[in-house]
Amino acid sequence: MLLIKIITDKYYIYCETIKKSSYKNIFNVKLALLYLSQINGTIHVLIIIIFTIRKMKIMFKKSVLTFAFILLSGNIFSQAEKEIPPPYNIKTVSFVQNGQNAVPLFRLGDSFQVQFDDLYGNEANYYYTITHCDYDWKPSQLAKAEYLNGFDDQRIQDYSNSLNCLQLYSHYRLSFPNRFTQFRVSGNYVIKILNDDKEVVFTKRFILYEELVTVPLQIKRARNLSVVEQKHNLDFAIKSATINFQSPLQNVKVMLLQNGRIDNAITNIKPQYTIGNDLIYKYDAETQFWAGNEFHFFENKDIRAANNSIATVDSKGGVYNAHLYLDQSKANFPYTYFPDINGNFIVKNIGAQNNEIEADYAWVFFSLSAPSLYGTKSIYVNGMFNNFAMSDENKMDYNAEKGIYEKALMIKQGFTNYQYVISDNKGKIDQENAIDGNFFQTENNYFVLVYYKENNQRYDRIIGKGIASSVDITN
Repeated sequence: MLLIKIITDKYYIYCETIKKSSYKNIFNVKLALLYLSQINGTIHVLIIIIFTIRKMKIMFKKSVLTFAFILLSGNIFSQAEKEIPPPYNIKTVSFVQNGQNAVPLFRLGDSFQVQFDDLYGNEANYYYTITHCDYDWKPSQLAKAEYLNGFDDQRIQDYSNSLNCLQLYSHYRLSFPNRFTQFRVSGNYVIKILNDDKEVVFTKRFILYEELVTVPLQIKRARNLSVVEQKHNLDFAIKSATINFQSPLQNVKVMLLQNGRIDNAITNIKPQYTIGNDLIYKYDAETQFWAGNEFHFFENKDIRAANNSIATVDSKGGVYNAHLYLDQSKANFPYTYFPDINGNFIVKNIGAQNNEIEADYAWVFFSLSAPSLYGTKSIYVNGMFNNFAMSDENKMDYNAEKGIYEKALMIKQGFTNYQYVISDNKGKIDQENAIDGNFFQTENNYFVLVYYKENNQRYDRIIGKGIASSVDITN
């Protein structure tokens, strides 16, 4: 309320300036409203107000508090932008860079693509919008023209239909930067894909960063003996020869990611101490991740053939069906080294020239033996192929007759990593009691993103990234 009172006091002064100008000196009017435009980046709204004042000579004195509250409420009470999972017909949503699926972390100015398939295959029209967000994924104060060159809300024009596939689909590609849209600033972003009715079909988060600081990062075993065998600890520092950090405890924030996953990121960690201009993070518990286990995988690059991960294949129902071997919980078994790609997937048809439109879809039948979990918690199948989504579509069903959990998912052929996760009724993942256990030997990639918001700056800028692998773990 104190902040609102300060704003409204200044607002009243500027309103008096407008009144005394008799609406003849437009310069004074614009100057008075400039302050208001900086409150929430709503310059376009205030331009409308200027002309309303001139035409109707509205007296603001009676509604100063209400109007100021409205201006501020967009920022104070705005909600975080959450990812909306795609409907059934939208599959294989991915970020692609240099021809490969990528974790959605890109250097500002680099090119990348958003790709997805529509199983209806009717060449439907889709549009996109871009939202810039703060560190906490709430929409930032920046107006669209401040973080984009050009325009969004454009139709996706690059699409092709599937070729030589049993499952019909339309494949869409959206490249950035493109002739309509270029990014001006770093930070958190959300892309929304809309249909012809401007309804949100799905959303995806991605991050653009700059390279203004270095972030030396080292993965170590946990210092707490109770979890020394199950967790990874991140030790890192933030160093810069060009930036003198202002109030680093308040202005510098970090986000820690395991295998590029934003859904289980560690946030709100302050520097433990400083050495000159260097910020040091050497915590015992605050920067630890459950190590997990290596991902499961299946490979169906030759979609008609069984192999050591697929038991049987058929084409009943008009599409291919791949029945995987029964998976066992590995929590009570010793760690076994088995190389994976950290949850990623590769679209591949062994006989195709263009995998984007010549790779077919198959129903993949998963089965898991974990009888001790029946009736207690929900089990999901996920990976980067479905954006690690905890939706009903990916929830496994318990087969009481067989005593196993089962699920069938439509997945594009290639090489796919997946995992089984358990969750409570509120969607919280139980990582401590993971189905496949937690082992410090597990190979994971870790990222540290550095956010910096200078005094009086209106958005969280990402000034650097650190990356390391637990392959090089130390005590």
